[in-house]
Amino acid sequence: MAFQLEGAALLLIDVQQGFDDPRWGQRNNPAAEGNIARLLDRWRRSGWPVLHAQHHSRLPQSPLAPGQPGNNIKPEVLPLPEEPVFGKSVNSAFIGTGLEAHLQVTGIDRLVLVGLTTDHCVSTTARMGANLGYQVVVVADATATFDRSGPDGRQFSADEMHATALASLHGEFADIVKTNDVLSRLAAR
Repeated sequence: MAFQLEGAALLLIDVQQGFDDPRWGQRNNPAAEGNIARLLDRWRRSGWPVLHAQHHSRLPQSPLAPGQPGNNIKPEVLPLPEEPVFGKSVNSAFIGTGLEAHLQVTGIDRLVLVGLTTDHCVSTTARMGANLGYQVVVVADATATFDRSGPDGRQFSADEMHATALASLHGEFADIVKTNDVLSRLAAR
């Protein structure tokens, strides 16, 4: 595989309790959080940098709004005190945050992305990261999304949305890999 991990930071995107709210609809990949936790544990044991993005919705009724319990990061991936958390209110973890400045100061030029949702914040962050010159890896089975409706009312399953989002990133914006691929690379170093 072409992807490189040396010098990479693991960026957990919006792994928040609010995504358990039933109003989002049907979700794919119920194993995503478990895979994220496995990667996080191994990443920390490797001593490599871990970063978190946390969505702060501007919509007061959103489960991801500040002050709502759903805004909280899920317990299985809570940030350690030394791990930066970049609050954001749009899809990209680069907009309105200190993420890019942090990456420049620390010399990080590779990002491994995991989190929610594949077709929104993960995809937008991957695209922008690649456009800014970072090497981006998206861990397919450590991301998930929900069913969506098209403008014509056509329904798209969460699996379709997930696969399409990853396909549109693959080869142009990111390397798309699986959790076990990353864990094997980490174990081999």
